[in-house]
Amino acid sequence: MLVPDLSICTVSWNTRRDLERALESVVNSDAGVEVEVVVLDNGSGDGSGEMVRERFPGVKLVESEENTGYARGYNRAAREARGRHLLMLNPDTVVRPGALKRMVEFLDSEAKAGAAGPRLLNRDGSLQLSCRRFPRPLAAMFRNTPLGRIAPGNRFTREYLMGEWEHETVREVDWISGAAMCIRREAWEEVGGFDEGYFMYAEDVDWCLRARASGWGVYYVPEAVIVHRIGASSDQRPVAMVIEFHRSMARFYGKHYARDWPWVVRWVPVVGVWVRAAVVLGQRLWARAGGWLRRSPKGEG
Repeated sequence: MLVPDLSICTVSWNTRRDLERALESVVNSDAGVEVEVVVLDNGSGDGSGEMVRERFPGVKLVESEENTGYARGYNRAAREARGRHLLMLNPDTVVRPGALKRMVEFLDSEAKAGAAGPRLLNRDGSLQLSCRRFPRPLAAMFRNTPLGRIAPGNRFTREYLMGEWEHETVREVDWISGAAMCIRREAWEEVGGFDEGYFMYAEDVDWCLRARASGWGVYYVPEAVIVHRIGASSDQRPVAMVIEFHRSMARFYGKHYARDWPWVVRWVPVVGVWVRAAVVLGQRLWARAGGWLRRSPKGEG
């Protein structure tokens, strides 16, 4: 049996319309390489599975009875895949022509490359900062705690986001976004899959950190272009996703950085993360309450 050059693994939860567009873009991408597609449906209730079966019979559909999260979902999809390389692709993406071939060619030509990430664009064509430096403790404190509001243009956040770089050339980076992460099969098997302790968020940066510690390179490849809408699944449960995001940040810090801090202040970043979570939740609930009040008929209490 022919081994595909690339297995595209997509995890979907109630994203039928986005998933349909993503699969259409893959079919119409003029891949130029042998591709298979594996969709793991995470207990959707919007007919996503039926749509895949009817419209894309060549796609391998794996259905979960419940939403097990992105990390676990991608790991399961990867076990079903046969390709030499794996592309972890969000359902809220549109693949531009030539992107798949470029990522496969790059991994085939760069022996030390464990993963390659494309240029990600917003739907209006603007750049998403999808490759970054690892979130060092000071950067994490400014970005994920109220300190970021006090000094939004601080050096630590700028360096973390790599926002001052033009993003026009191939470059080895610390980590790439899991919205579209092309991984060499050998690296995936050596490093292991995503840490399933992350339900959603941070599984990508965690994997890249482990890959680099194992000697693999992680690269940004801008000639491969994919459009990313952001938030197709998370926007459906905004409060729960705020909690999951901050839980993942706290887990990442505890797993990789806490031991490097003196024990007397080791708790500070974690407290800061949860203070930020409380602030964000408060803002969202206040905005929701304001929207409800604006919609209420005059005269109601």
